[in-house]
Parts: sequence; C-alpha cells; structure tokens
Amino acid sequence: MGSASASRKWRMRFLYVLLGVGILFLQLLPLSHVPQGWAGPDFIVVLTIVWAARRPEFVPVVAVAGVVLLADFVLMRPPGLMAAIMVVARQMMRRQSHGLRDSTFANEWLTASAILIGIAVLYRLVLAVFLVDQAPLGLSVMQAFMNVAVYPLVAILSQVLVNVRKLSPGDDDTLAGAT
Repeated sequence: MGSASASRKWRMRFLYVLLGVGILFLQLLPLSHVPQGWAGPDFIVVLTIVWAARRPEFVPVVAVAGVVLLADFVLMRPPGLMAAIMVVARQMMRRQSHGLRDSTFANEWLTASAILIGIAVLYRLVLAVFLVDQAPLGLSVMQAFMNVAVYPLVAILSQVLVNVRKLSPGDDDTLAGAT
C-alpha cells in the first residue's frame, strides 16, 4: 500500500511538470499573427494553485520553482520573480489545504481567488518598485480575473481527468505530509 501511494505521488509530480511544460509549449505556438487585445489566463499559475489546494504533495516546491522559472525564461519575464511568488503562493495554499478539506468548493474558490489576485498585485508591485516596464494595468487586471474565472474549469478537469481531488476528512493522511 505504501509503495503504491508513493508511486502515485511521484507519477503525479511528473505529470505536473509535464503539464506545465506542455502549457508553456502551447503558449509559444504562433496561433495568431495579430496582437491580442485581451489577456487570457495563466494556466500554469491556475494549475499550480488548484493542485496545491487539493493535493499539495503533488506539487513540491522544487517542481513549482522549476516550471515557473522555465516559464519566466521562455516568456521573457523577469527571471525568478514569478517563480518566487508562486513558491510563496504554493506554501500559502498548502497551509490552507487542510482547512479546505471539509469546506465547500465555493470556499476553496474564494481562497484561491484571493491568492490569485494577490499574486497579480504582488507581481505588479515588485515590478513597479524596481521600475521595470509592465503591461497596461487593464491587461493585468483582466488576466487576474481570467485566472479566477478559469479556476473551476481547471479544478473540474483535474478531478475528472487525472483524479486530483481533495482528501476527505477520513482519508489517510500519510500522503498529505510536507514538501
């Protein structure tokens, strides 16, 4: 039993990294030659928050830092800034995940929404402090709200397709350990 659960944990960690790299690949595809007037969600951020809220052992800090740092480099963002913010956000969601076990999805979504908006605000604030050029405020606000809006879809797809669901209060806590 312990070997099967440890094997599943490592498979899910590998799947998280694979999904992150896959999302990054899809973001790089030249699907349109016209600049977009709207900002879509950052699926790597939303996926990380969903999995950290439901099963934090599937998204270890090293994997989150590596995937988001790779995204920072490839998407030409300030290297390490979003990775550092996401590591902190992952830790915050890990702390909240135990309390979210027996709560409703609305409470989980509200908690995740606060963290997603906090990520956007902190990212813009740090860029402003260091006088780094930023996207217009409207696009940043739009992306933050798109992240919040797409959270239920990512949560449902994670649960249906790869069985990432919250542990029930009576489930075995051996997997919910720290990392």
